Amino acid sequence: MALPSPTAPVPDAADVLRARYIKRLPARLEDLRGPAHGTVDLPLHVVWSGRRSYDVDRPRARMGLYRTVLAEGQREDLINFLNQDLLISQWPVLRTLISSLIRDVWEDAFFELNTARTAAA
Repeated sequence: MALPSPTAPVPDAADVLRARYIKRLPARLEDLRGPAHGTVDLPLHVVWSGRRSYDVDRPRARMGLYRTVLAEGQREDLINFLNQDLLISQWPVLRTLISSLIRDVWEDAFFELNTARTAAA
């Protein structure tokens, strides 16, 4: 028995993910009020296995924290765990460590990240 063809087009997985990342964005980068120093313990809904505690003062740990929160965090997680100044300052490197979908969504939404990227080049 042949299955009927769908009447609505099936969305591309990249489009679904892009829409999900856009929906999570803060209204402005100034809303990112995460810590600039100290330790951050991520909740289970952000990181369900592996490392959950990050020392923001250690650049490699901070990069791991930001990668995880950008990929898995909800809007409130982005606001509470990411710091505007740290995000902008580490963006030239961080943008190479995250998925192109996340990178494009953030750079399209916030001109400050494009400025940080070109200033580092």
